[in-house]
Order: sequence, then structure tokens, then C-alpha cells
Amino acid sequence: MIKILGRSNSINVRKVLWLCEELDVEYEREDWGREFKSPKSTEYLALNPNATIPTIIDNEFVLWQSNSIIRYLANQYNSQRLYSTEAKQRAIIDQWIDWQAIELNNSWMYALMNIIRHSPKHQDPALVQHSIKEWISNMQILENQLAETQAYVTGHNFTLADIPIGLSVQRWYLTPFDKPDYFHVKRYYDLLSERPAYLKWGNNGQN
Repeated sequence: MIKILGRSNSINVRKVLWLCEELDVEYEREDWGREFKSPKSTEYLALNPNATIPTIIDNEFVLWQSNSIIRYLANQYNSQRLYSTEAKQRAIIDQWIDWQAIELNNSWMYALMNIIRHSPKHQDPALVQHSIKEWISNMQILENQLAETQAYVTGHNFTLADIPIGLSVQRWYLTPFDKPDYFHVKRYYDLLSERPAYLKWGNNGQN
């Protein structure tokens, strides 16, 4: 039984929950972060010195950083079905996971904090518009990739890369601002929404 530490409305925790459902891995979750138990507590910091969520405990094995966690779970409980062991195929999966974490995630951050979180530290209109512009630019990259694959991010089959990117697409549609009508992104969104695990933890109304 894997223990997942983190609140269920965190996009990074939802990556792990979605993957556990895909892999049919048993888990239990504890609420940590924001209004729940503080990840800055001595108890939590002993597991994760960054005070971030999620952290998992798999028997005696402790791991933090959401993308490291999903890679570990795919390796430990899935082998090749979602995370190919062939070097070139795995590199492409990793490429898109890292692209989401670095390029896409950073592009939306200021706009999201303004539009959804109403953060008083993110109230500069010029920076909001810059963030939206960068977000749209990155979504165009995804649109082009999906036009090429005509299915999932890396090809015909669902892979580990579709979990962080699928959550990002859901965030794109739930954040209200004027956005391009990307045909292939919408088709991808609908394709993912046929997966029960995505409906439970990905496309479930949380942003």
C-alpha cells in the first residue's frame, strides 16, 4: 500500500493519484498543505526537506518531486506499458514531461495566480498579459505535436507524458481568458476524458 501525502486538489498530487488509478496500485492519501497539516512541520520535513507536496511512502521507501514519483511508480509497477524501457522512446516521453514542468508550467504561472488564485503579488496587468502570451505560445507547440501524432502526446498510445500534460490541458480549459480554438488540443482533451482515471483525478473540475 502506497501512502501519498498531499491534498487532492493539488495538480502535482493529482498526477500521482491519476497514475495509481491507471496502474491499479493500491494507495491511501493523507491531507497535507494549505488548510490541512503543514508540510513545514518537523514530521513532514523529516521526509521532504523542501516542504512541498506530494511525498510518497512505499513501504520504507520515501520519494518527493511529482515527476520523479510518477517515473518511479511506472518503473516499479508497470514496466513498459506507460514508460517504455527502449532508450529513444523513453527519451521522448521524458522530453515532454520535462517540457511541461519547465516551459509550459512556468508560462502559465503568473496568469494563473492572478486569474484563479487572486494573489495580491500577481496584479501587474502587463505581466498577466505576458504570461498569457507565453502560455498560448506553448499550447501552440502542443497543438502542433498533437496534429502530428493524431492521438496522444508521444504517439498512438497513452504514456506517462500524458499525465502531466493532460492535467495542463484541463487547466488551460478551466482558466477563463480569451484563447485560441486549438482543434487538436480539444480532440486530445476529449480523448483523455474517455479514461475513467482522468475523469476521477484529471478532468474533475479542479484547477
